[in-house]
Amino acid sequence: MTLPELYLTLLIGGTVLLASIAAARAAHRVGLPSLLLFLAVGVVAGEDGLGLNFDDAQLAQALGTAALAVILVEGGLTTQWSDVKRLLAPAGVLATAGVAVSVAVTAAGAHWLLGMDWHLALLLGAIVSSTDAAAVFAVLRSLPLPQKVTGLVEAESGFNDAPTIILVLIFATTTAGDLPGPAPVVGDLLYQLVIGGTLGVLIGRLGAAALRHIALPATGLYPLATVGFGIVAFAAAGAVNASGIIAAYLSGLVLGNAKLPHRAATRSFAEGAGWLAQIGLFVMLGLLVDPSELPSAILPALLVGLVLLLVARPVSVLLCLLPFRIPWREQAFISWAGLRGAVPIVLATFPIVEGVTGAGDVLNIVFVLVVLFTLVQGPTLPAVARRLGLARSDALREIQVETAPLDVLDADLLTVTVPPGSRLHGVAVFELRLPHPTVLTLIVRGDTTLVPDRDTVLHAEDELLLITTPEVREATERRLRAIGRRGKMARWLGEHGAPEPEPTTPRER
Repeated sequence: MTLPELYLTLLIGGTVLLASIAAARAAHRVGLPSLLLFLAVGVVAGEDGLGLNFDDAQLAQALGTAALAVILVEGGLTTQWSDVKRLLAPAGVLATAGVAVSVAVTAAGAHWLLGMDWHLALLLGAIVSSTDAAAVFAVLRSLPLPQKVTGLVEAESGFNDAPTIILVLIFATTTAGDLPGPAPVVGDLLYQLVIGGTLGVLIGRLGAAALRHIALPATGLYPLATVGFGIVAFAAAGAVNASGIIAAYLSGLVLGNAKLPHRAATRSFAEGAGWLAQIGLFVMLGLLVDPSELPSAILPALLVGLVLLLVARPVSVLLCLLPFRIPWREQAFISWAGLRGAVPIVLATFPIVEGVTGAGDVLNIVFVLVVLFTLVQGPTLPAVARRLGLARSDALREIQVETAPLDVLDADLLTVTVPPGSRLHGVAVFELRLPHPTVLTLIVRGDTTLVPDRDTVLHAEDELLLITTPEVREATERRLRAIGRRGKMARWLGEHGAPEPEPTTPRER
């Protein structure tokens, strides 16, 4: 590549990146999932638009899988273990048995409604059966939902890629008469999940221990090292034919909950890397499709999508969550929140690479299905949550507490933003009753800063800076969470600020 070609490539790439960021801002303001506009940027920049030619399905598959790894590492790093630890069993059932039910029902619909042969119908069902981690993380975390609902859908989306990929590879690399029996499939699934999960947890723990005990020469290296350990877990699992996707997510989950130094910087870097991976992934997939072939895929995509949304997903959720006694309102929302995104489109490249007859039509159907049903599901999730009584416009939002180490003083600096609706609003400093020797040292309010005294009253949107010690830091965070939920009388009302309070009524269980 010559220097002029390099400059042109960087100019095009930078312009597409900035256009995608602007699209994300526009999508947020109108309530649309960003992935749709990222896909649109790719389509506009493609051969039928600005003339960029990209039709390498094998390269798209490789780059797409790598982007999914980054997205899942970021998802793990930003997921609270307390939100998902009691949900591993239902999430695991949804990610395995739920995928199997969804594949079977969707394949039956494609066979009977579209006249597809069973082999291609099963392949299509497997491709669209996985909920998308990027779409779920981006949409659900902006909604004021119960932690167990958000945690369950997020955990499912982090776990179900591995079983789906296994099924897609089986259907893409075998003919209808050579499909393996259930025993080899289950054996392969167990191997990939167990070995991938084990490697993810081990590498995550190794990374956490290393980052806690090794002083790096620059603060910016901590986020790089943290994400790097997640990528190593992904690659190590893939090298032994295990699930790199599971390894990436679990390593991120371990690292993100290990109370590492510079958590705020690490989280910000991971979110930026996740956004970059999403933008690159969706723009690339938009470039891959041929817009002139999409109109013929609209009707098949509508029929398959309706079967998936109205039959396959609800049936799989109902059957899988029946033993866990989850209220029907939450089951209904979980059914509607099974968002599809980049994962099905990436998986649709697998049969193209393997030379499966009809694979091009499957890619077009999947692309149109993702676009149409993301337009339906994404913007309606807030209304569905309110209609089911799971969220309110005035619902409290949990405060986020970040830690930066003050090594010389053997102290921690906590930064807290008082969110709108938090009951920290209106509380005086002396009413916080923070554990000794924690001190509230500074309040940033709008464009001004003030040093508080005991009678200073906190306001929504205030940024608080507190100095504490490692011994009482957890107690300080719990106290701040408790007041944020129940106000200055939190302790008298039985609220102690645990990350996830235990259910107190049969309905909450």
